[in-house]
Amino acid sequence: MACLREERSGCLSESVVVVDKEEIKEEKEKMMIKTRPIVHSASKYREYRLEKVFPVYAMGNLKLDDTNFLTENITVTDPIWDAVKSEAKIEADKEPILSSFLYASVLSHDCLEKALGFVLANRLQDNILLATQLLDIFYDVMLHDRGIQRSIRQDVQAFKDRDPSCMSYCWVLLYLKGYHSLQSYRVAHALWNKGRKILALALQSRISEVFGVDIHPAAKIGNGVLLDHATGVVIGETAVVGNRVSLMQGVTLGGTGKEIGDRHPKIGQGALIGASATILGNIKIGEGAMIAAGSLVLKDIPAHSMVAGIPAQVVGYVEEQDPSLTMKHDATKEFFQHVAAANSVDGRSSCGGNSKWGERTV
Repeated sequence: MACLREERSGCLSESVVVVDKEEIKEEKEKMMIKTRPIVHSASKYREYRLEKVFPVYAMGNLKLDDTNFLTENITVTDPIWDAVKSEAKIEADKEPILSSFLYASVLSHDCLEKALGFVLANRLQDNILLATQLLDIFYDVMLHDRGIQRSIRQDVQAFKDRDPSCMSYCWVLLYLKGYHSLQSYRVAHALWNKGRKILALALQSRISEVFGVDIHPAAKIGNGVLLDHATGVVIGETAVVGNRVSLMQGVTLGGTGKEIGDRHPKIGQGALIGASATILGNIKIGEGAMIAAGSLVLKDIPAHSMVAGIPAQVVGYVEEQDPSLTMKHDATKEFFQHVAAANSVDGRSSCGGNSKWGERTV
């Protein structure tokens, strides 16, 4: 089994790194240097419609080499990476037993891509995919793909904002397997698109084994996505997941048989998919829809609708533009009181499928 020593060789469990206080002090001084950020156009923000969802810096493109720096003559700030390093230093002071781990995983690197590649390589390594080989793969993809650079930052922000148990950006990078499986998929997806399908499938297999998350490398997943807990998530080959979607554990975006071609669900942006929901076939889940936990969805779902049941039925509509951001998984008490009152007046029963909500089986 290969190990990453120091920065590139030696398993995290075996690495013994002494944190140099003078070196940390120098790092702090470097982080204090103010740099001029890139100013993006308003049209760029409107394109992604993320002004009120993610901080501006999550939309930025990180400068990764001296050539770009000399050509553009600008310096780009990366507050997410700055926050990760700052939090790692604080945690190293609070828990000295983890100082070597935090140094090897975060503090010894100079950008988020390298730290993430190091973490993923150590988690996914085995006798076939060696740690050093994985590190080269991750670096080659992440350091040269601006789309992935944007995605990993928007995903970090999504986990930090929407998971109430996540208290820091550093936690997302180091400990949340939903984030790890999603970023590993992004690398596999890039490899698949480059024609390196065998390597992409090998990586997918390892991701499924380690994280319990099975995402086909050909699936298309947008930015700012949350896989909360993530265990048991299955996303098929032709599935499409839009921006700002949140999926809970056990969600399946699958096919309905052995048909070939476009056969998996298309999830609109801002949708919230509850735990263990199963969505089958080439169907569309509208933007901002909410699928209740345990639902079985077999037909198209209207935008901003709330569905539940087996098979799923429309039981109401959500007020939020993107319920994925609020993470409210159930209807309000007032909503159910309103439905009960309406059924009482009309003399109808939703259980019989004749109410104004129950009649819309999806």
